[in-house]
Amino acid sequence: MIAITDGEFKQFSDFIKSRYGIHLKPEKKALLAGRLQQVLAEQRFSNFTDYFHHLLSDSSGAAISLLADKITTNHTFFMREASHFQFFKDRVLPGLSQTIRNRDVRIWCAGCSTGEEAYTLAFLLDERFRSEQPAWDTRVLATDISSKALETAVRGTYPDKSLEALPSAWRSVYFRKGPEGHSVVSDAAKRAVIFRRFNLMQPAFPFKRKFHAIFCRNVMIYFDERTKADLIRKFYEHTEPGGYLFIGHSESLERDGTGYRYVMPSVYRRDG
Repeated sequence: MIAITDGEFKQFSDFIKSRYGIHLKPEKKALLAGRLQQVLAEQRFSNFTDYFHHLLSDSSGAAISLLADKITTNHTFFMREASHFQFFKDRVLPGLSQTIRNRDVRIWCAGCSTGEEAYTLAFLLDERFRSEQPAWDTRVLATDISSKALETAVRGTYPDKSLEALPSAWRSVYFRKGPEGHSVVSDAAKRAVIFRRFNLMQPAFPFKRKFHAIFCRNVMIYFDERTKADLIRKFYEHTEPGGYLFIGHSESLERDGTGYRYVMPSVYRRDG
């Protein structure tokens, strides 16, 4: 195993924070070295300094994309933190169906990982608006910095065991049988989600229209307070008045200074 020096760790941690917002504390040194060992071996780097120089000089973007895949934690599952989906179904969707006049529902799943959250939102939207389709545009925007995670999401193939938390009706309607022990998201449900690679650390978001709900759950736990505050500000600017922000159960916002109003644990609303 190739060791990483304190100086090399600082180079990487500073680069990762500036590029992706992820704050790696010194105690994460061994974790970072372990996650990058395969890259060093496959690309025949004898030390982390040479690899770092390669990251900076690679104009194709492939090296930085691979780094993002290696450092991100893509742990998620269907119906994770299920109370959010229940609130979205019972409180958010009825309000949207009554107040949106142009029938364009805009939902953003930021940090979508391997797609389970985005597909769950698509299922809920379909249930609510199916009888009125195609009058309503209910496609979900789902973004992540990990190309590898997005490939899994687009493929939409999941172990049968991971679907056990879903209602049986959903498993029948929104999935078809896949390879042994797996199920595949239906083509119709796949079309209901737009997956894109996107870095939340962009100074300004490119979206022309605001969102009625933004889900960014269990992403900001990797950010320091300043990075988190900057991101919340950008989210607020891109939330429709009356729209919602959902964050992870282990996360919270400062009650003052964000503009959002507390609704329930890890759910906030922009008044207006």
